[in-house]
Amino acid sequence: MGEGSERAEIHHQHQDVTGGWLRPAVFGVMDGLVSNFALIAGMAGGTSHGRLIVLAGVAGLAAGAFSMAGGEYVSVASQRELAQAEIEVERLELRRHPRAEQAELARLYESRGVDPALAAEVARQIGQNEEKALEVHAREELGMSPKDLPSPLLAAGSSFLSFAVGAFLPLLPYLLGASSLWPAAVVACLGLFGAGALVSRVTARSWWFSGLRQLAVGAGAAVLTYGLGNLIGNGL
Repeated sequence: MGEGSERAEIHHQHQDVTGGWLRPAVFGVMDGLVSNFALIAGMAGGTSHGRLIVLAGVAGLAAGAFSMAGGEYVSVASQRELAQAEIEVERLELRRHPRAEQAELARLYESRGVDPALAAEVARQIGQNEEKALEVHAREELGMSPKDLPSPLLAAGSSFLSFAVGAFLPLLPYLLGASSLWPAAVVACLGLFGAGALVSRVTARSWWFSGLRQLAVGAGAAVLTYGLGNLIGNGL
């Protein structure tokens, strides 16, 4: 084969260190699972009335999911508005001082080891297209792209859904007629271990370590809340 037809070999692969969509989705499920399991356990420790436990579980699911969605919406919307404001500042600078911005980009490439003459030429060619120049400057100086800003509605919706899924798991046995905490505890513990094991896909830990760690955290919260509910329930 000719030299021009050769392809560079890939000798190694990197994991997605940001976790992509999996990390926020799994952590949303775990948040809902831990908080509602602990709430249901606390209620079960204080009362044996199944309808009260179901009411508390449904209220915990709804309140937590709406709270998560609202908080995520405001947070991401504020982040997006700040990013848009900074991008507009950069856009104005490119229009008012194009040569200064071009020189700034050239110096940045030089600092990364590019030959000065080549860095200046690359910066000049990029500067010929305003939108491309804006995208490059935004990525280099702000760490973001004008075309890839986060969506508040998407963030709120995904947070609501993932939290609701997690919060629903310990509630499900009671909705199916369970009269004690044990079925809910079994479902919740399986969910905690499974969610923890999924997190191992975006970490360097083994699946069983991540699963057991999440199980211990969630079960610990539920045990403490059960004890508190039992203490208050017996004192009333």
